[in-house]
Amino acid sequence: MTLPDTAANPAGADRTFQVDLRGLVDLLSHHLYSSPRVYLRELLQNAVDALTARHALEPAAPADAFGIRLYADGSVVRVEDDGVGLTEADVHTFLATIGRSSKRAEKIAEQRGDFIGQFGIGLLSCFLVADEIHVLSRSAGTPEAPAVEWRGRGDGSYTVRTLPASARPRPGTTVTLTPRADAGEWTRPAQVHALARHFGSLLRHPVTFDDGTGGPGASVNPEPAPWARTYPTPGARSRALAAYGADVFGFTPLDTIELDLPAVGLKGIACVLPEAVPAGRRHGHRVHVKGMLLSEQAEEILPEWAFFVRCVVDAESLRPTASRESLYEDDTLAAVRDALAERLRAWIARAAASDPDLLARFLQAHHLAVKSLAVHDDEILRMLLPWLPFETTDGHSTLDEFARTHRTVLVTSSVEEFRQVAAIASAAGLGVVNGGYTYDRELVHRLPEIRPEVSVADLDPATLTAHLDPVDRETELAATAYLAQARDALAVFDCDVALRTFQPASAPALLVDSREARHERTRSQLAREQEGGLWGDILGALRQEAPRAQLILNQLNPLVRTAVAIDEPELARTSAEALYGQAAMLSRRPLRPAESSLINRSFLDLLAHALRKDS
Repeated sequence: MTLPDTAANPAGADRTFQVDLRGLVDLLSHHLYSSPRVYLRELLQNAVDALTARHALEPAAPADAFGIRLYADGSVVRVEDDGVGLTEADVHTFLATIGRSSKRAEKIAEQRGDFIGQFGIGLLSCFLVADEIHVLSRSAGTPEAPAVEWRGRGDGSYTVRTLPASARPRPGTTVTLTPRADAGEWTRPAQVHALARHFGSLLRHPVTFDDGTGGPGASVNPEPAPWARTYPTPGARSRALAAYGADVFGFTPLDTIELDLPAVGLKGIACVLPEAVPAGRRHGHRVHVKGMLLSEQAEEILPEWAFFVRCVVDAESLRPTASRESLYEDDTLAAVRDALAERLRAWIARAAASDPDLLARFLQAHHLAVKSLAVHDDEILRMLLPWLPFETTDGHSTLDEFARTHRTVLVTSSVEEFRQVAAIASAAGLGVVNGGYTYDRELVHRLPEIRPEVSVADLDPATLTAHLDPVDRETELAATAYLAQARDALAVFDCDVALRTFQPASAPALLVDSREARHERTRSQLAREQEGGLWGDILGALRQEAPRAQLILNQLNPLVRTAVAIDEPELARTSAEALYGQAAMLSRRPLRPAESSLINRSFLDLLAHALRKDS
């Protein structure tokens, strides 16, 4: 931007912004458009909008009476349309004024929804690949008007002149670009053809491409969208839609879901991914607006939980952003998102009701997505909760299968807790579900809504220990001294020690503890260390009430029977520490530094004792 001379503009006088066009083009290329390739999309869009306006002037004309022709031979790129064209006044008004669009003019503005674009800067994108834009146009709305030529240059200058009617016998517009040397990547004939197919394969107007070799022009969009075609049978339609999805996305869909929202003129398909995707990962969707490709990464078209599908849609009423590479977030888009979500729910419901094989394959791959939906959707919960897989003490099982053998279902609060108790709980006949994974605990607690005869409760350590058999009195008395030594050795971990009998006999010990209890003990310890006097005594008393861990030794295990018979105090302490360390590792939770140190120390002490005994 340059400042006007103050001598020519006295104080208080209105002044006009001076636009540096090269700077504006640089801004567009780095911050508005994702790639210089969008120049062809903008030219196609302008041509399509011109054809839309031409059909408004001549509504009786056949749909394919007017078309778009592309030409690229390596030296020029040309886009010609049979659209409404421009008069000389239109050229001055719309091509020479940045930010103004013919779509906003007079009666055309009233038909704004019929056009793809809504912004007047599209033509500037051509400066991303060329230093000069040549436009030759003749108006269909004013047939007696002469042809008009406009030449715009990257330095901000332009010229306009009228030409005899013979310069363009028919109404329409031709835009010609002479590419810069550094723009060959985007303007070679093969690339122009590929870009035209990429952006315009679903356009409703005929589009042809000529590479200048003298051969017949190739059709860019020879067929309508696959969902707009007719097929001899429903099976043929399904196969065609699946083949289209595979061609677009590169995978064979598990199934295809047709999408049709007449209120916004939206049609398309959702392709169900055949494999699981990471939780929360959202795939982009291909969104066309009035046939023109808008975006391949439109995440906002579906809710977050729908990451098990990828969509191709073409819509009439969705509003693009200024770059025309994403969708504007408004009430219409929100309503479309909700409606498409309902279509996905309906597909799941149909699969559950009529195609159990498809449902099983779907849930095997995407159970996490369905669980996230079931948490907030009562209908999906009722339909699919019995079918969803969970990790249980009976192995991986559906809740429906699990509830047949366990009328009381216990659920853990963490994966760690489940791993601590799974083997012992299974041997004791308890039905425990791992509630540590995302959504699982909340969903298991809702099982009685579907199966009223089943009760669900959180697994409490006391519930498990109550199912462990006590040892006889003589064995308890004989182990008293050892248990006292073990409790003293493990006091640093706030861990009690008990002797029981339980299956499997191969398990020497069970460490019953929870993450919440450990956090509470750690908090109390830190508070006690930081406070003194009366508050220290009070917090110390609270610490005594904090939940304690419990190491339960299995009298059926040969190692434990040997350990409890040890009468040497230091060796008894060492063996108790080793049993604690082994139980902590078997729980597969992260070890604290003190526990890692204890395991190493107890191993070395046992090794040293064995060496002394041998010597």
